[in-house]
Amino acid sequence: MTRLLALLFLLALPAAAEDKLALVMVEREGCAYCARWDAEIAPIWPKTEVGQAAPLRRVAFDALPGDLSLEGKPPFTPTFILVRNGVELDRLEGYSGEHFFWPLVERMVADAQRSDGNDP
Repeated sequence: MTRLLALLFLLALPAAAEDKLALVMVEREGCAYCARWDAEIAPIWPKTEVGQAAPLRRVAFDALPGDLSLEGKPPFTPTFILVRNGVELDRLEGYSGEHFFWPLVERMVADAQRSDGNDP
């Protein structure tokens, strides 16, 4: 009986862990806008409510991982792609400053949470 309970517990773990949002940042070396984002947003991101709801995952523009299901290759960097279980939900292409970034990304995450029934 103990083994059966342990097995059921282990089988339940991936399902619970799967339903997570992440903000994928597609970047490339030498990208001035990526560097600007790093200076203005990166230190703050994990400390914010939106950053905790959608932890940042950085990927290289020239080496997109196979575990992401995107609607298309990003046209340039940075591109921010909100994913759930690796599947694209929404994206923000480019970075033109923190005053534009925060409201757009906060809306993206809030919309994803609402569609889940998990209001922010």
